[in-house]
Amino acid sequence: MTTPAFAADATIEVRAVSKWFGQKVAVSDVSCSFGPGVTGLLGPNGAGKTTLLRMVCGLLEPSDGEVLVLGENLRRRPGGYRNLALVPEEDAVYGFLTTREFVRYAAVLSGLGGAAEADAAIEAVELQDAADRPISGFSKGMRQRAKVAAALVGSPGVLILDEPLNGTDPVQRARLIALFRRLGDEGHTVVVSSHVLAEVERTAGRVLAIVDGKLAAAGDVAAIRRAMTNIPYRVRIEVEDPRRLAAALAGDEDVSSIGVDGRLLHVETTDLPALGRRLPAAARSLDLTVRLFEPEDESLESVFRYLVRRR
Repeated sequence: MTTPAFAADATIEVRAVSKWFGQKVAVSDVSCSFGPGVTGLLGPNGAGKTTLLRMVCGLLEPSDGEVLVLGENLRRRPGGYRNLALVPEEDAVYGFLTTREFVRYAAVLSGLGGAAEADAAIEAVELQDAADRPISGFSKGMRQRAKVAAALVGSPGVLILDEPLNGTDPVQRARLIALFRRLGDEGHTVVVSSHVLAEVERTAGRVLAIVDGKLAAAGDVAAIRRAMTNIPYRVRIEVEDPRRLAAALAGDEDVSSIGVDGRLLHVETTDLPALGRRLPAAARSLDLTVRLFEPEDESLESVFRYLVRRR
């Protein structure tokens, strides 16, 4: 049976992988897999995300464990690199080249594309108007898009993106996110690493969270939150007379705390479905209208805050 850490049709398999540098342990006994679609790799700076991705790409040898990409160990079977592309966090571009030259160079190196494929990749990241300008004059966001275009030119089945949205403006960010999601929908395996919670939430349906080099959680955001049964749910309720409703709910054994802020109630409960069933009857009995009922802590930010707090 597939568990949240493992994809049903895995294209990348991480098997009990650890990596240490001297006395420093960067990744510790991580097992997971990635499959078609977009998976977010979430973690604070220094959590081990980049080290894990470099092992996936074959740039680092695991100290222990094994990584397979499409069934192959890339360090032993380098032919597998034809099916994988990396967009590194570092500014890995040749500033003296134009975008068109840079992407065509990537096509030549991959052996999988030519001028037409390079131009299509440039169009995919919407850099046509700047295709013949030297990259040295680009903003950080434009350089990011040039790196993505170079990665796309061979139409790789596996695309690894390490902090790909750094330096992009809101419009560039939205367009790149739409591109990554489209690639995932087309069957590519897209792994997006980021420490920016909102970016991961908008980009990926599935999330793997890395904290202190260890796999801290996996699944979609709601599933991760539901699995954290030791932490009460926080719910926001808007009603005309919140104090009366607070008094009615205070006796429920699954309600652990209630706060009032203007017309809002902030309720902590250990049983969210039970609160949802109890609330309409309580409101009707008091002749009150509930205008809002929503969880406060099912965003990626709140879930990640809980995970980090448990370190």
